[in-house]
Amino acid sequence: MNHRFVLFLILGIDAFILFFQTSSLSISHAESMILYGDISFLQLVIKTSIYFFGSNDFALRLPMIIFHLLSALLLYKVSKKHVPNNKNRLWLIFVFVLLPGVISSAIIVESAGMVIFGLLFFVYAYENFSRKFIYLILGIYVLIGGEFVYLFLALSIFSIYTKQRTFFIFNMFAFFTSLFLYGVDTTGLPQGHFLDTIAVYTAIFTPIIFIYIFYILYRRYLTKQIDILWFIASIAFVFSLLLSFRQRIELEDFAPYLILALPLAAQTFCHSYRVRLKMFRTKYKVAFAISLIMLVLNSLVVFFNKEIYILIDKPQNHFAYNMHVAKELAYELKNRGIECVDTDYKMASRLKFYGVTNCNTNILTEKSLKDKNKKNVTISYSNRAVYKAYVTKVNTN
Repeated sequence: MNHRFVLFLILGIDAFILFFQTSSLSISHAESMILYGDISFLQLVIKTSIYFFGSNDFALRLPMIIFHLLSALLLYKVSKKHVPNNKNRLWLIFVFVLLPGVISSAIIVESAGMVIFGLLFFVYAYENFSRKFIYLILGIYVLIGGEFVYLFLALSIFSIYTKQRTFFIFNMFAFFTSLFLYGVDTTGLPQGHFLDTIAVYTAIFTPIIFIYIFYILYRRYLTKQIDILWFIASIAFVFSLLLSFRQRIELEDFAPYLILALPLAAQTFCHSYRVRLKMFRTKYKVAFAISLIMLVLNSLVVFFNKEIYILIDKPQNHFAYNMHVAKELAYELKNRGIECVDTDYKMASRLKFYGVTNCNTNILTEKSLKDKNKKNVTISYSNRAVYKAYVTKVNTN
């Protein structure tokens, strides 16, 4: 079967599932802060989509899905140098689209999806275009936001290793400019979050894949098989671990960098598998099969997450609770003729996206799920109530 056909089949099914998933999600408070908060490049992209397609979940998440699909195509191109076999690269793309962290970045409005695309695009450009174009890209990245500060740091160290003086000077300038413009968060009391960081990395990549990526980065360091992918992935990863000894870090700023280690991991895995006799390949087949099963199970949990509510005592403990309720609540309020409410600021910012504005005419108060008042607004999933609220009309006369 033609490898291009299989590639676009994988991405086509992936896109269909992601677009279908958008209908089951509500805008979260964090996403509403990106949309309505301080101006940023990502905000401009999202607002452009909403301008053309309207204020709905499809328009909200369309740019993230596009970033994701383009990232998959770029990964397929970038990995050719390390994994020349088309069939093996297709497996790499299949693993990529199933990674829990990648799925999240494809549908959640946050910087991670944009950074993954930006990093892969840079590597592709570095290997295929002139140095002037590379400088232009990096200059644009400085203006986009502080998410690429670790790229500049990694490239500075890479340029020392490869003895590129001009490239080093440019990236150091870009690094310090980013620090000056955006800074690095070092707030809070010093306290260790190293184990928490490792746990989150494990959840983003699944345990086996994360451990294998860590092993590959360390092994290549010992054998000096290091290239630009290794530098970008390793520097950001090590910096995140060092920073985690002091404070809790936002892993969406670091995890995208580790994605660049996937071609290195695939290259080593394929080589280790290929050089062994068939009778000694069993452990590699088993490890890959277990990883794939874990990825599929994780994906099913993500895509059918609302069914999990029936298994949870407190709906607020659901991992996706912050991305539920708001849309259904807005529709229910509108069905009751309520176009504006006064409620807590987090819910207010979410309802705003669905056309329910802020006012002092109606007060929306969240109630206990045990409250039996029939006038409550109740949001349920799989016949399980997950949210109840009462609307009090205020007499303004």
